[in-house]
Amino acid sequence: MYGEGVRGGGLHQPYTPRLIIEVETADGGTGVGETYGDGKYLELARPLAAALVGRAASDLNGLFTLADELAVDAARVDTAVDVGGLRGAQTVDKLRLSVVSGFEVACLDALGKSLGLPVHALLGGKVRDSVEYGAYLFYKHAAHPPGIASEPDDWGPALDPAQVVAQARLFEERYGFTSFKLKGGVRPPEEEIAAVRALAAAFPGRPLRLDPNGAWSVETSLKVAAELGDVLEYLEDPALGTPAMAEVAARSGVPLATNMCVTTFAEIPAAFASGAVQVVLCDHHYWGGLRATRELAAVRRTFGVALSMHSNTHLGVSLAAMTHVAATVPDLRHACDSHYPWQSEDVLSERLRFDGGRVAVTDAPGLGVTLDREKLDALHRRWLDEDFAALRDRDDAAAMRRLDPEWTTPLVPRW
Repeated sequence: MYGEGVRGGGLHQPYTPRLIIEVETADGGTGVGETYGDGKYLELARPLAAALVGRAASDLNGLFTLADELAVDAARVDTAVDVGGLRGAQTVDKLRLSVVSGFEVACLDALGKSLGLPVHALLGGKVRDSVEYGAYLFYKHAAHPPGIASEPDDWGPALDPAQVVAQARLFEERYGFTSFKLKGGVRPPEEEIAAVRALAAAFPGRPLRLDPNGAWSVETSLKVAAELGDVLEYLEDPALGTPAMAEVAARSGVPLATNMCVTTFAEIPAAFASGAVQVVLCDHHYWGGLRATRELAAVRRTFGVALSMHSNTHLGVSLAAMTHVAATVPDLRHACDSHYPWQSEDVLSERLRFDGGRVAVTDAPGLGVTLDREKLDALHRRWLDEDFAALRDRDDAAAMRRLDPEWTTPLVPRW
């Protein structure tokens, strides 16, 4: 999988590990799921896969009970694990949820195929025929640093406002996206303000978002909110943690979104009650699957919090799962995030398509996708290749140090 972008925590690697999970039922049916593929996930996924043999694909609640038992064993070995991405406290429980999510999707896919029903029907039925996604813009170099095995791309650099706009135009031309999100926390705030202003001038009236991944102080967040409040759909995780987010929300009046301070049900009360979050970005990998995502959708509705969807370097299996669950949420009014256009490779026989920035909701049984085993085998062989061993665990900081050996992970807040 190829894609590149600079973010506050470093440089995206050219390849990102993903775990493809396939279940086979007694009657020969199959189902497929996808989640993170770093080593910590594999350590739990392997024993979970072995323990599932002989169980019913429909026993989805049993998945969590079994994973709980295995996670307890993992906790005895390592109680502080890196669960990948910026998800607040790093815990075995979050690791467990991400692993279970892939198995749950695979079981739902298999169950849907056996019943002749699409996954969205198993979740209660679709309320829309297509799901809107937005362009995910990154600051990026023209190519990865020398010495990193990667494919070339035709996106070009995006290091200043004009180049960010050029990247957005490519997204519009190629995929029809009508909303744009810039991954911030990379350049000084005034430069990112200029980039968003340039986007607003180039795409008047279009929904715009800025996500600095908690890189700013409360005061910097308030300054940016004041400068961009008239053009932003929402500001995503400008400051780190629920108390800081609550202060920014109260003093700025700009809607705040998060996929950092609310990633588990236990984090909801403090964030919602304090008004720290106006839009929660769900992610079925974080929350433990598609059914838990629907539970989140119901809970946040009670508090009057809006919903969108987070994305993190996924392949087509996850995009299909995201589309199925998004199709079942009645009040999903914000375009969902997706890294998928940045991936030049996939494991599906046919890539999912964006038409007018939207993905059609299939009524085919299960997820409605088919694994291409030759593609899957080729990617697995690359993962086994010792030349790629350093990329088996995502490490954006290490990737940045290949570009700049003196670079160190910046303290937060960065500005």
